[in-house]
Amino acid sequence: MATAHAGEKQEGARRRLSVERPDLIRGLVIAALLAIALLVLPATLGSDWIKTLTSVAIYSVVAAGLVVLYGRVGMISLGQIALLAIGTWTATRLSFATDLPFPVLILVTGAITCVIGVLIGLPALRLSGLYLALITLMAAGAVNVVLTTINFPNGGGGFTGRTDAPNLSGLKPVARPDVAGSDVAYYRYTVVVCALMFLLALVHFAAKPGRAWAVIRQSEPAALAGGVNITLYKLWAFALASFITGVAGGLLAANVGSLFNYSFPTRENIVLLAVVLMGGIYSLWGAVVAGLFYRYLPALLDSWGLPADLLTILFGVGVLQVLLTAPAGIVDQLPKDVARLGRLIKRTVSRGTG
Repeated sequence: MATAHAGEKQEGARRRLSVERPDLIRGLVIAALLAIALLVLPATLGSDWIKTLTSVAIYSVVAAGLVVLYGRVGMISLGQIALLAIGTWTATRLSFATDLPFPVLILVTGAITCVIGVLIGLPALRLSGLYLALITLMAAGAVNVVLTTINFPNGGGGFTGRTDAPNLSGLKPVARPDVAGSDVAYYRYTVVVCALMFLLALVHFAAKPGRAWAVIRQSEPAALAGGVNITLYKLWAFALASFITGVAGGLLAANVGSLFNYSFPTRENIVLLAVVLMGGIYSLWGAVVAGLFYRYLPALLDSWGLPADLLTILFGVGVLQVLLTAPAGIVDQLPKDVARLGRLIKRTVSRGTG
């Protein structure tokens, strides 16, 4: 009996080690990538590329909102860029109107954007698929029209915070935190905040909301029969996606500085969905790849002297390839292709040596 009990304990220990080893490797990979992003890249890239990577980090968080809504819950939303615009406008207004510390400012911005996102999500709760996509796209169009009309605050009074005074030469930009005044320091600050937003999403995925979202995505009737409050958890998903997008909007406001002529065209919501599908809609790693596609790739083509319209062709081909061969995106397909290539090389070498 004692021998059998000892054998069971050893087997249990081996199982725990087999489960913990992938988590340990995953944690080491994430730590290594963060170290590269925070230490290596700022030391090797110029100021323009650092600002581009800051935008990559910000739009990765916006893409993570789509991963939450579509990848986890199955709700197709085409309004993330509109929520980003709301967050950017709110952060700009608060920056001019208050003396809030920057961390508090972006949290308040996230909370306000969260409330607005939930209000937008309320009438869309009974919709799904194409109908939900159309509703959110029309809401994005409405936000764009309103922002075009009132424009961004420039230090004036009233609700809009805008003035048409002829002399605005002394107007200061949206304030950055004291510890991140330079572009490099602000890049590091943005990467840390964005990593925290990803961690917030991961905590939700691993907890009760994540399990409820998985059931809802598989089958809403089954979720309802299992006692899942579909309305609550759908609104929860809208709230989480809106909050992290609002925080990204606050980071974008300080990154750009002066947003008086900045625009958020409605078509960008479709482009964002396309790059998230290409990167991987079911994984937060796909959101990081989407951020690279959305902000880094245009800057790269511009540095090569290639036309920006080429992106439309590339993204169209990429989405077609995802729909046909890789529904989980690059982050799922690329490791499989690399593994197949490794096995092919191994077989070829073994035949040659044999």
